[in-house]
Amino acid sequence: MKYAVVGAGAVGSYYGAKLARSGGDCDVHFLMRSDLEAVRKNGLTIRSKDDGDFHLENVNAHGSTEEIGACDVVLIALKTTANDALPQLIPPLLKNDTILLTLQNGLGNEEFLARHFGAERVLGGLCFVCLNRVAQGVVEHFGHGTLSIGEFHGPPQPRTLRIVEDFQRSGIEAKAVQNLITERWRKLVWNIPFNGLGIAARANVEEVLRDENLHASTRDLMRETIEVAARCGHAIPLDFIDFQIARSWPMGPYRSSSQIDFENGREVEVESIWGEPYRQAVAAGANAPRLEMLYFLIKHLVAKK
Repeated sequence: MKYAVVGAGAVGSYYGAKLARSGGDCDVHFLMRSDLEAVRKNGLTIRSKDDGDFHLENVNAHGSTEEIGACDVVLIALKTTANDALPQLIPPLLKNDTILLTLQNGLGNEEFLARHFGAERVLGGLCFVCLNRVAQGVVEHFGHGTLSIGEFHGPPQPRTLRIVEDFQRSGIEAKAVQNLITERWRKLVWNIPFNGLGIAARANVEEVLRDENLHASTRDLMRETIEVAARCGHAIPLDFIDFQIARSWPMGPYRSSSQIDFENGREVEVESIWGEPYRQAVAAGANAPRLEMLYFLIKHLVAKK
């Protein structure tokens, strides 16, 4: 299948590069902006202490979606703060059965794509991975990398399974999920506290875990997120908290993308990670004082930058 990667930052470059390296049926094209000339000249490099480094010499790097043309699958990895650009970027990539697979953070992204391009096209992917873009055309992989893929509406279809198989052949631990939005809430159990405290406390993952008060706040936020998810119809067991904490220790001094964006004066995905979950909590009648405080604190901090 022909894949287009829209948003070739850390996430898009990593998963796209893995697909491209696997060869076979994957013809991968990248929409590049600031990295375009560097990638055309030097290729794309993934550095990974766990999986080993690799380099793609000849990358299908393009400056516009018109150059890429119609595709079978579009991987959307833009930051959610750039979603307003998608109605202009996506149409040249579409044919009748093109799949739009968003790998973005938070809630509301599938709904956005469905409004503009039709719900029947839309799938979502949940990435649990530690990545940073460290230079033009260079991505550092610190750990993890699992990918959960689901239909916007309904259980997995043959197309879902085919995409999952492409990622599995590329070396990604990928699976199809029965309920995509439940999986989104499961990811928010990690993103809401760690991305949020990374900004509010200027603390990396290791610092959050080792500080007694920040660690307690993380667990409280995780518990509250699970309670909100349940009120919204998405059951997550409470022992998921211990599972996520255990998975976080090996990350060491990792900084989330939200923390890096904040520290570098770039836009932060405030609404998709904290705002939309908070609004859904209010709509469901859930009590979410910690999420409310964190949401408005981060909005305030971001506005001051």
